[in-house]
Amino acid sequence: MQCYCNSGKDRNQCCGPLLAGQQEAPSPEQLMRSRYTAYVSKNYDYVLKTYTASKRADLTVSALEESASGTTWLHLDVLQTDTNHVEFRAWYAERRKTGVLHETSLFLKENDCWRYDSGKLHDDTGTVKISRNDPCFCQSGKKFKVCCQRKTVS
Repeated sequence: MQCYCNSGKDRNQCCGPLLAGQQEAPSPEQLMRSRYTAYVSKNYDYVLKTYTASKRADLTVSALEESASGTTWLHLDVLQTDTNHVEFRAWYAERRKTGVLHETSLFLKENDCWRYDSGKLHDDTGTVKISRNDPCFCQSGKKFKVCCQRKTVS
């Protein structure tokens, strides 16, 4: 099965070993991809573990779960990476509306492990209007109405 992070790789060769605790993310990009996959699969223990210690102190698994309830993650696009930043767009559905989270995230190394510290949201973050007959943002080649729009009804 292909990984949710849109890497094009099999989940067992991509984010699966990270979420299972078998290895640490080798780069900020891979950590960000695995965090996205954790949100899709509702693995909030992993999401919490991947925050920096200072951020983790103010969070709980139940708080993460509550903030993500009602959100269906649809597609991830990694736009740009550098030494410790990753810019991405994560498409989602919430209350039958489609939205995009466009963020540049900062990752730091703690005890030789990459951790998410913070993110800067871009101006285009939020609800987006996509017509039924527009090409789907996931680049499937299908129209939105027969692709990701079907996932927005949950």
